[in-house]
Amino acid sequence: MLNLTILWPAILNGVTTGALYALIALGLTLIYGVLHIINFAHGALLMVGLYAVYFLFRFLGLDPYVSLLVVPPAMFVLGYALQRGIISRAAHGRDENILLVTLGLSIVIENLALMLFSSDTQTVDTAYGFATLDVLGAFIPVPKAVAFAGAVVTALALWLFMARTDLGRAIRAVAKERKGARLVGIDVEHVYAMSFGIGVGVLGIAACLLLPSYYVTPQVGHGFILIAFTIVVLGGMGSFVGALIGGIIIGVVEAIGGLVLGESLGQIGIFAIFILILLFRPQGLLGQRG
Repeated sequence: MLNLTILWPAILNGVTTGALYALIALGLTLIYGVLHIINFAHGALLMVGLYAVYFLFRFLGLDPYVSLLVVPPAMFVLGYALQRGIISRAAHGRDENILLVTLGLSIVIENLALMLFSSDTQTVDTAYGFATLDVLGAFIPVPKAVAFAGAVVTALALWLFMARTDLGRAIRAVAKERKGARLVGIDVEHVYAMSFGIGVGVLGIAACLLLPSYYVTPQVGHGFILIAFTIVVLGGMGSFVGALIGGIIIGVVEAIGGLVLGESLGQIGIFAIFILILLFRPQGLLGQRG
């Protein structure tokens, strides 16, 4: 039986870790859940964002949280350019080709990073990196608490953006009926590129909030991509609030699984949930049936 004195800290740690997972999944929710684009370069692009935050800190002394003013806009531009200049052209209008194109981009980006930066693990050393907050007797790192708040704000901001703005409505229209959206005058290619850019920009936010408590290597994205896809399916395709809730659930399951089964087997519960969701509620927690 689990000791309650360690259960509460584990749950709290799972909630904050899950928020970090949700941050990474939010961009994928837009790209994959709304536009039905399978982006296998998601993990590699997260790595690019992490390296951007790291080098801004190393060479300019820019705090990772201050980098929120620089990295997300730069990542948006990168995502827009990749979608408009490479992915859409190489896919030749076929959605199934996007899988292969993004997989190829992932391999190229990761190997370029390996060639330029080597496989060494890099971290940033901030004054608050080891600071903690006391939450009802459990201590959580300040960077994880900030990431939790950032995930909540980002999810709500994306939800409002999709619900209240003209671009958000255009994105939903393209996701629902691409040909119909084109007939009423929506620039479908621009909407796809904007959506991809926003999704990659959200990865920039995740990188700024993640690096104070994590590290970066050329392969760092591998540990997040499967979890991100699981969160998208669990929360519901295209649901930002669902991604946030799904991320927290996954984080708590991983934390408790680590207590019961050991750290090396803690992620078994994540993929058990993934299988159960596919079997019994394939639309996810907050998704709608097609």
